[in-house]
Amino acid sequence: MSDTSKTSAHVRHWHDFIRNHDRQVLWDLLHPDVVFESPVVHTPQRGREIAFKYLASAEKVLGGDGFAYVGEWLNENGAILEFTTEIQGIAINGVDMISFDSEGLITHFKIMVRPLKAINLLHQLMAAQLEASARPDAGG
Repeated sequence: MSDTSKTSAHVRHWHDFIRNHDRQVLWDLLHPDVVFESPVVHTPQRGREIAFKYLASAEKVLGGDGFAYVGEWLNENGAILEFTTEIQGIAINGVDMISFDSEGLITHFKIMVRPLKAINLLHQLMAAQLEASARPDAGG
């Protein structure tokens, strides 16, 4: 049986970010060489800056009042967190697959989403959010 107590503590830090929307917490959670995998971008995104941009945008798009984690599976260096939400009348179900290093930094983050209608909507909303965050007047 594996010891998941450290992973549980690391996951609590992730939940703190989701609950408080504190982007500094997100930045501090990401390893400098983190790999991020999106459900709509073919290639893995490498590095803290790009992963931060995607995850901060995803939190804005998905993290409304209806967002909830409904399941959690842990091992000694990672977690799978199942979530649900609804956007524009479309029920969204997905999982965040998160790996941590020994210091609790996120080294790998993969998001998987279903159904196809939800993926298509998220692709559209994420593209708009990423474009807006890239504008100088966006304010971060």
